[in-house]
Amino acid sequence: MSRTEEFQELRPLLFSIAYRILGSVGEAEDAVQETWLRYEATATEPRSVKAYLSTTVTRIAIDVLRSARVRREEYVGAWLPEPLLDDPYADPERAAELAESVSMAALLLLERLSPLERAAFVLREVFDFGFPEVAAAVGRSEAACRQLVSRARRHMAAGRPRFEADREEREKLASRFFEALREGDVDGLRGLLAADVSMVGDGGGKAPQLARAVTGAQNVARLLGSVFPRMARIEVTFEPHELNGQPGAIFYDRDGKVLHTLALDILDGRVQTIRTVINPEKLGHVGLVADAWAIHREVQAGRPS
Repeated sequence: MSRTEEFQELRPLLFSIAYRILGSVGEAEDAVQETWLRYEATATEPRSVKAYLSTTVTRIAIDVLRSARVRREEYVGAWLPEPLLDDPYADPERAAELAESVSMAALLLLERLSPLERAAFVLREVFDFGFPEVAAAVGRSEAACRQLVSRARRHMAAGRPRFEADREEREKLASRFFEALREGDVDGLRGLLAADVSMVGDGGGKAPQLARAVTGAQNVARLLGSVFPRMARIEVTFEPHELNGQPGAIFYDRDGKVLHTLALDILDGRVQTIRTVINPEKLGHVGLVADAWAIHREVQAGRPS
């Protein structure tokens, strides 16, 4: 194969590695593109193209993450990963693990790790790279990488997200949730929420957002049941869509532009967590982005402009 063909064959893996390290679709795509430029420019032929490209994209992602962590510490409000519509990398034998590792809950846990711990954990635990390959990618000895992965495992295990294992049951509950939301059925919503459910929004100071997390079935049901009917009156719609391997939906304004995404964590027959991303800088890969402030003003006014 030509270099271009080799790279394109491995692109899904490279993106999936970078996204799990960075939690950003845009930054992951940039890391993959920079990897291609470096591969194209190198005069030598790597012994293993997969190892070379995986190492390159990992090192780029680590550098990006180190600078991104400062920005995230100064972020306005809650920070959530950019929503991922579809993971391009597939391995049928490890489908459940891959879906769990890309969930927003898992990505938020990964945020607690150092850049090296995060990269080593992703390569070893998610993509099953051997320790020699992990060591080459992160620039540390195999012994050091074993320690990095061990520490990362402990951190991840302490807060490991749990999801409904039965995909069909999860989708049924999500369907009932979105039906109740569409109808503004507060009682129906409340019956689908865990008692300690939490709803978190990410606007990044660039869009209207929740001032803080809303917790408790009654509070979350009342909020959802009152807000969406007002949004529907100004022709805001939504379409269910899997997000980060979990049930979710994409919301649109009357012109079909993306307003925000909403993702659900479901366990034991109840919605445990609801996460919405409305920051326009995190939605460009989903579609043309709506003016969330204009929608907010219309909702507050209670009538179309």
